[in-house]
Parts: sequence; C-alpha cells; structure tokens
Amino acid sequence: MIEFFFDCSSPWTYLAFHNIQPLAKELGEEIVWRPILVGGIFNTVNPSVYAQRETPVPLKARYMLKDLNDWARSAGLAIKMPPTVFPVNSVKAMRGCIWLGKDMVPFARAVFETYWGEDKDISQDVVLAEICGKLGIDAQRFFAGIAEQAIKDQLKANTEEVVARGGFGSPTIFVDETDMYFGNDRLPLIREAVLRRKASAA
Repeated sequence: MIEFFFDCSSPWTYLAFHNIQPLAKELGEEIVWRPILVGGIFNTVNPSVYAQRETPVPLKARYMLKDLNDWARSAGLAIKMPPTVFPVNSVKAMRGCIWLGKDMVPFARAVFETYWGEDKDISQDVVLAEICGKLGIDAQRFFAGIAEQAIKDQLKANTEEVVARGGFGSPTIFVDETDMYFGNDRLPLIREAVLRRKASAA
C-alpha cells in the first residue's frame, strides 16, 4: 500500500503528486491520499524551514530554482516559483480534499495547477469557487462542508499522524505503513521498495 501525505502549497509535492500516479498504475498499487497542513508540521518539528526562507543561502537557493525547473520540465508541468503569494494559506483547499474523500484527486490536481501553474491565490474563496465550477462541484455545499468540525478535525489528525510516524514535510510517502520516503526525487526508491515487497510475497 502507498500512502501519500500532501499539501498543495508545496511545489515538490505538485511534482510528486503528478509523478506517483503513473508509477502506482504501473505497479498495480492503489494510493491512499492523506491531505495535511505542512505549516503544522513545520511549527511542530521542522521550524528551520522558516529560518531558511528568511536567510537563504544564495548559491543553494539559485540551484533549488534550477532543480525545480528541471523537474517541472521533465514532468511537463508549469511551475512559477515563487508564486505571487508565497507561502500560501492552503487550509481551505486541504479541507476541501478531506471533504471530497475518494473524489479528491481531480480537485487536488486543479488546486495544484491553479496555484503553481496559473499563479492564483488558492486561499481565496473566489479562486476555490472557480475550481469547484470547473469540476462540477457545488460551491455552496463545498464551503459548508469544509466548515464542518469533523473535516477540520480530520485534517488536523492527518497532520499529527504524519509527524507521529516520522514525517517532517510534504510530500511524505509510506510503503506498507512503516517504510517512509520524502520528496519527489524518491520515487525510484519507492518503485524498488514496492517491487521488493511483491517479490517477497510471491
């Protein structure tokens, strides 16, 4: 089983979200999608992220942009880094993923594309309503749904769970619950892990 803990506010997560789907299909594996709030993770176990943003190492920051653009080109995705609004408050979008449940993938994809490809502020209700309209989601029901306490609680629980299991950012990916991987560039290792498990179970 592949679990994918994700927040749409991360460009590396956008890449991994895009790239892991054909990989899972190739392997015949289902993905369990687990929306989280990466800011909650940073606040709890990885506050160094904020310091790095405030005082970046120029050479490292320049290479990071090149690296991101190289990966985006490889995936055929448009990513504007940094977007006009960065970091962005993704709480409503991620609650929306929780509310949609098994139907969250098209919505999550649209949120990623809207933020990273079209440079629109996904914290704004008007932007989320526009996404809902494109996908045939009733916006009034959507906003009522994401205001439900159970939805808020589930997003918080997912975030706390990934931290408890050793996660420190997004995307955090697990194979068979305990084998953890972090980041888009770990997908070849995930492929090998799944194949090893299949071979040992044969």
